[in-house]
Amino acid sequence: MTVALREIHFYAPGLRRYRTSEWTGQEPGRFVSVSVTGAECALQCDHCQSKVLEGMQSLGGARLHDVALEARRRGARGILVSGGSDRRGRVPLLRHVPDLKRIRQELGLLIRVHPGLPDEETAAALGQVGVDGVMLDIIGAQETIREIYHLDVAAEEYAAVLDRLEAHRVPLVPHIILGLHRGRMLGEWTALSMVARHRPRLLVLVVLMPLTGTAMQAVTPPSVDEIGAFFETARAAMPDTPIALGCARPLGPAKAAIDRRAVEAGLDGIAYPAEGIVAYAESRGLTARFHDACCGIDW
Repeated sequence: MTVALREIHFYAPGLRRYRTSEWTGQEPGRFVSVSVTGAECALQCDHCQSKVLEGMQSLGGARLHDVALEARRRGARGILVSGGSDRRGRVPLLRHVPDLKRIRQELGLLIRVHPGLPDEETAAALGQVGVDGVMLDIIGAQETIREIYHLDVAAEEYAAVLDRLEAHRVPLVPHIILGLHRGRMLGEWTALSMVARHRPRLLVLVVLMPLTGTAMQAVTPPSVDEIGAFFETARAAMPDTPIALGCARPLGPAKAAIDRRAVEAGLDGIAYPAEGIVAYAESRGLTARFHDACCGIDW
């Protein structure tokens, strides 16, 4: 009897051009990222300060449906709808729900959203739209919520948000940022326990990536050993849940080392894999699959 090799998925969302000797066929227009607030964000979290939003397409006064229609005409098959948060941590998505419904019904695009900390009304609306996944950071340490995200909410609110979205049958794609507290591992294990109480479509692990122009540009991320140990802990805690290493992590030699630990820990996917990681995965008996989209999306 022939036993099928386990697959590992590699992702290249359209946030930037990506090319290695192992992957030259990226089509960045297949999956587009749109910010409904442009580069505006009331929180100005220390690790981002709107830098991530600057890399997304802004509505620029246009309706979300019109932006999505133009992307569809250029060959897009999916869209990420994101944006900056208000002082309560919410991305203002409610006003765009009619457009989201039209995008879903008329254009047939796959829809992922970043809602921040959605309230009950927003969670219900996303359930009615039938989005393909809600991507949200789960933070387990009160100090990190207050000092890094500048939010005045309890850590329990993140658990409540997961409950709220699940109650409305919204597919969960939680993210845990390793080293978010100025490079320290602090609330990650609590965040993992919150996520493990649910059945997410995918768990995404990312690593603090010090960005130029932010309050954390000089911060040292966790060590590769700390990161690898958390990969193993997450894999053991959620053996039946797909887990991916997401877009953000330190560059240079550390990136390749982190990616190798992801393969060794048995993670199911890696976004923007470092040079040589595809071959490394295949050397361990894994079958590589490639996707021009966010983690967990298989056209």
